Amino acid sequence: MRLPPALALTRLLAPADLARADGTPADTPVMEIVTFRLIANTSDTAFLAAAHGTEVPLRAQPGFLGRSLTRSAVGLWTDHVLWSSLADATAAATAMMVDPAFAPFMALIDGPTVTMRHDALLWRMD
Repeated sequence: MRLPPALALTRLLAPADLARADGTPADTPVMEIVTFRLIANTSDTAFLAAAHGTEVPLRAQPGFLGRSLTRSAVGLWTDHVLWSSLADATAAATAMMVDPAFAPFMALIDGPTVTMRHDALLWRMD
């Protein structure tokens, strides 16, 4: 891919800032997007209670900026977590896997249905 001259120059001026494969600066906020289904017979109320149990340790993670949970009409859930950087997101994911506060939340998710990605946040409106 050929970059416009101004963007090509930034690649020369700050190569360490372009750590992502797509050329996005390493300190660009990322949205962690995880889609999944719940295990059979799990109520929304039980799942949301388990999600609330993750609030304190999640807020304590470096780079955490916000979180939303959504559910589609057909029962597909999406966990949207905003992080300051991809490095913060991946470090938090590692920490969460061993934090006991996340066990009740994770136990209600149907593992084979999980997909996860980290997208660069390029524009946001509050």
